[in-house]
Amino acid sequence: MTQTFRERAVAAKEAMRDVFPATPLMRNDLLSAKYGADIWLKREDLSPVRSYKLRGAFNAMRKVIPQQEMFVCASAGNHAQGVAFMCRHFAVRGVVFMPVTTPEQKVMKTRMFGGDFVEVRLVGDYFDQTLAQAQEFCAGAGAHFLSPFDDEDVIEGQASVAAEILEQLGRVPDRIVLPVGGGGLSAGTRSFFGSETEFTFVEPAGAQSLAAAIEAGAPVDVSPINSFVDGAAVAKIGERTFDRLRQTSLDDIVHLSEDRICGTIVEMLNVEGIVLEPAGALAVEALSEIRPLTAGKTVVCVASGGNFDFERLPEVKERAQRYAGLKKYFILRLPQRPGALRDFLQTLGAHDNITRFEYMKKSARNFGSVLIGIETDQPRNFAEMFQRIDDAGFTYTDITNDETLAQFVI
Repeated sequence: MTQTFRERAVAAKEAMRDVFPATPLMRNDLLSAKYGADIWLKREDLSPVRSYKLRGAFNAMRKVIPQQEMFVCASAGNHAQGVAFMCRHFAVRGVVFMPVTTPEQKVMKTRMFGGDFVEVRLVGDYFDQTLAQAQEFCAGAGAHFLSPFDDEDVIEGQASVAAEILEQLGRVPDRIVLPVGGGGLSAGTRSFFGSETEFTFVEPAGAQSLAAAIEAGAPVDVSPINSFVDGAAVAKIGERTFDRLRQTSLDDIVHLSEDRICGTIVEMLNVEGIVLEPAGALAVEALSEIRPLTAGKTVVCVASGGNFDFERLPEVKERAQRYAGLKKYFILRLPQRPGALRDFLQTLGAHDNITRFEYMKKSARNFGSVLIGIETDQPRNFAEMFQRIDDAGFTYTDITNDETLAQFVI
């Protein structure tokens, strides 16, 4: 008798118990009080590789072992670590292709999870180059290529997240909020629950591949993308995953700016002690966008991963402050006369702190340009400060939201 998709996902979930325990489903009091709802977090950041990706890798590999003893993948992060972990578990050879530009921490963790069973090859400056090399090698070696999302067995494996939610909650939640990248997790979860619950799919603003596919009626390439939310920044959603998501309404898709997500990362770390990567924070931050839909309801947010490199923390804090309106950068045109700097400093308020000041004096000019960064404790302080600067007769240009300039000077 042919099994249904839900039955296969449940079977995958049960098989996984020989490898790792179910990730916790935890009610979050902070978020529940904040949004007037019953908010639960599915903590995929607490899996052995700190993301859900090992689920799909496990399910796809178990379907072809022992006939296949060599696996290949291309990834710059979570998928690579999931494949490596499962190669060691199944004691099979794996070759993981990663871009040369991959942070050393991710390369090191992939090697650690795979041990002697996995070889990491650093190839190409961009992922497309890495993928092409991986597929060429795979074909020549007669190995099995493990797609990060566009594979039926991978989708089925990711659906084990939904199977665990149902088992742990004891009922179907009113709404599930989850991130979308290539679509493996969202397609699996949507296929498992069908129309039994409502969904909110969350994409980073710089990589809207699902929304673009819904509008076009087929997957389309939305390059160039912003890769900051690396766990969900995919230029083109998968063909198979889109087939399972094509009936999604655009009203059920939320887009969040990369800077905005950073505020959630900082809050969850400082207040809850939960470490989330940018993609893992998408579902939590989306709650503020769908508040009318969640009031009084039971809502599950999938925290998809916690592979966060703490070397990125200063950048994340910086982005969060800029989005919250607590930090600004501007270029000041400062007259080259004695006392001009003193006059400018008198325009600052009691809570306005200079965090950056770069001034190049050029004696042949009447004015010099100064790059200034200001941090304050209330957004309204900036309106008052800029008014005082205007009244003092200074000329300036606010570059806080100029992404091109920010790449060079911020």
